Order: sequence, then structure tokens, then C-alpha cells
Amino acid sequence: MRILIVDDEEDVQIMFRQHFRRELKNREIDFIFALNAKEAIHFLDECSPFDVFLVLSDINMPGMSGLEMVQVIKETWPQLEIVMITAYANQENMERSRQYGAKDFLSKPLDFLHLRNILNMPQKNSPLA
Repeated sequence: MRILIVDDEEDVQIMFRQHFRRELKNREIDFIFALNAKEAIHFLDECSPFDVFLVLSDINMPGMSGLEMVQVIKETWPQLEIVMITAYANQENMERSRQYGAKDFLSKPLDFLHLRNILNMPQKNSPLA
């Protein structure tokens, strides 16, 4: 399962690798990281979007916002599922995310149990399993 994670904070990469290290080691999951929306769209242009299971994207990023990116992705690759992530959870962002086609909305700090439920992955015994 390949997941494209779009977030301008590089420490997000470490966090995802820690929480899914067993799945990464067993090749059950593969993360592709993009530091901005344009980089993510470029990646999708270069690969087959059918290779990507899910896009996880921050909302507030420099340049193109995550909400703007959702619109571009849904126009170009409507089959892609998108989950938005933000440290500034508010009703307006949640409604706009869903209106633009996002499947779900996660708040920072991330609830990795909820994310595992979205991915249909069982929770491991340890939070850093």
C-alpha cells in the first residue's frame, strides 16, 4: 500500500516511519513524502496514480494549500482518496475538505489509531510497533 504524505514539516516523516516501522520493514506499506502540494502533484503526474492508495495532506502549507491541492487532485485523479491533516482543526476547514472530495480529516497531533482504522490496519500492541 503506497501512501503519499504531503506536509511541509520534515519531522512528520520521522513520526510516520516510527509509527509504521514494522509495516515498512515487512513491505506492507510504502510512504512517499512531498514537502509541498506542487511536489505531490508532480509525483502523481510522473507515476501511475493507481499506484497510490491514499494521499494524506496538511492543509496549511506555503504556496498551494492542501485544500487547493485536493481540488486539483480530484479534478485530475478522481479515484484517489485523500485525508486532510491540520494543526488548526475548525469546522470550516473540515467542511471545505469534504466538499472538495476529502474522505476524512485528522487533527494534529495525529491519532495513529484513527489513521490505522482509515487504512484498515490493525493496531499493534505498542504505539511504536
